[in-house]
Amino acid sequence: MLKLLVCVSGGGTNLQAIIDSIADGRITNAKIVGVISNNPGVKSLERAANAGIPACVISPKDYADRDAFNRAFLEKVKDTDPDLVVLAGFLVRIPEEFVKEYSNRIVNIHPSLIPSFCGVGYYGLKVHERALERGVKITGATVHFVNEGMDEGPIIAQKAVEVLDGDTPEVLQRRVMEQAEWVILPKAIDDIANGRISVTDGKVVRI
Repeated sequence: MLKLLVCVSGGGTNLQAIIDSIADGRITNAKIVGVISNNPGVKSLERAANAGIPACVISPKDYADRDAFNRAFLEKVKDTDPDLVVLAGFLVRIPEEFVKEYSNRIVNIHPSLIPSFCGVGYYGLKVHERALERGVKITGATVHFVNEGMDEGPIIAQKAVEVLDGDTPEVLQRRVMEQAEWVILPKAIDDIANGRISVTDGKVVRI
């Protein structure tokens, strides 16, 4: 049974997609053992409580400096003892030592087709704002393993979503979540939980 730790910053819609997918059997051989948020009072904590999942808040604001926060965050992750860490809208730069210790055991969902609209400064609505400003006709979402770079780890899955005339960033964000994020993230977790993918030479290989 794959033990999942889900890290979130806001509403937790992808967390809910994972919870629902485990409940309805789209994700098998996995369970969520904990949720970490860097923000208190967010909807994701309520979602965790409703599902009976232990959750905690570890905020950089509560520590003297980033190093102290990084140590506390890593300690909490170790206490949870996860097999896989899922960054489901976690808007915190992951400590390098954490990435090294959990190499190929951290996945992230990003709301674009990497390498488009990714990297420093591209998160949340900002991704969709830039996509609309650029005038792209197709966008989407990407699930990837996390490495030391920003949105640069091995790609697990991508799904395209059409951009429609009259889209606002909010409308496009919702469509990308519904048609891509909530589909490919649970599928990627299920694939990992059931040993269907591995990483070889920096690329994801399906077994």
